[in-house]
Amino acid sequence: MAPAFAQAPKPGTLASYKDWTIGCDNRSRCEAVSLLPEGGAWPDAPVMLGIRRDAGAAAYPEIWVSRDARGREALDFLIDGRKIASAASVDGEASVQGPQASALAIAMAKGGGMEIRANGKSIDRPSLAGSAAALRYMDAKQGRAGTMAALVATGPLALSAVRPAPATPSIRRAVIPGGAPPPALWREELTKLGAFTGCADEMKDASSPPDLHRLSKTEALVLVPCGAGAYNFSAVPVIATGIAGRRAFRFAAFDYQPGWSEDDGRPLLVNASWSAETSNLQSYAKGRGIGDCGGSESYVWDGTRFRLVEASAMGECRGAWHWITTWSAKVTD
Repeated sequence: MAPAFAQAPKPGTLASYKDWTIGCDNRSRCEAVSLLPEGGAWPDAPVMLGIRRDAGAAAYPEIWVSRDARGREALDFLIDGRKIASAASVDGEASVQGPQASALAIAMAKGGGMEIRANGKSIDRPSLAGSAAALRYMDAKQGRAGTMAALVATGPLALSAVRPAPATPSIRRAVIPGGAPPPALWREELTKLGAFTGCADEMKDASSPPDLHRLSKTEALVLVPCGAGAYNFSAVPVIATGIAGRRAFRFAAFDYQPGWSEDDGRPLLVNASWSAETSNLQSYAKGRGIGDCGGSESYVWDGTRFRLVEASAMGECRGAWHWITTWSAKVTD
């Protein structure tokens, strides 16, 4: 079997159960997130609720809450009117961990109604519809079903029967050299680039010319504008080599094609950004303007191609601004 770092990335998929959606990454780290009920209006003071758990026998779940708030608060979590857990909130962020989180997750799966209170005042009543199915999915994906470590699919098997976490892929990034930015594209090069990428018309309408970023002494990353909507801006990533005025172009290579790429092999990034300090190329596509659904990929340049280091997604446009991680790798120099 090929080592983990040599395998092509296979980001996890998402599953939805009524008012909950869940996904797991390549390390079997799973996360379930609450959704607004179907057809529900966006609340004046939205609250996000999620349950995440790492793989492995020793890992407890963690239940987190996120909202727009300032200062410190005491949160209480009630199931069917009975307080199950408490946590301190700082600037709207709070989490329940350890055995208390396990007790709360189990109660959520069995309960009929949930309420979250901040300093004694009710701030949210998230739906529990589908939470039991989502946690059963989590138990199965992490190899906990039938063991005492499961949250829903419990059984008599000991903790030692829980499947261990898979190895984390490792990627060595190429250090980007400093110095002056690459020379701007000449008119003849712009014409050639428009024809090569199929983005000639979009380049004419774009508010700015293609972005050039140094990758090495002989190569540059060119982000070619190729269409724009209300909140998504597309770009084709191209590698340029050679001297100014006579550069050659090829499509940037990826070990995992960005989500909006074409079937003809042309990679397509959305709302792309580049960081030379971390050799990182980001693509972030929103499903709608408020950003509660969509997908993102983050890549590192290894000197030859862009390697996927993180992917996240949210398939349901139902109030979840926290997207679920479906792939992750560690980066080394």
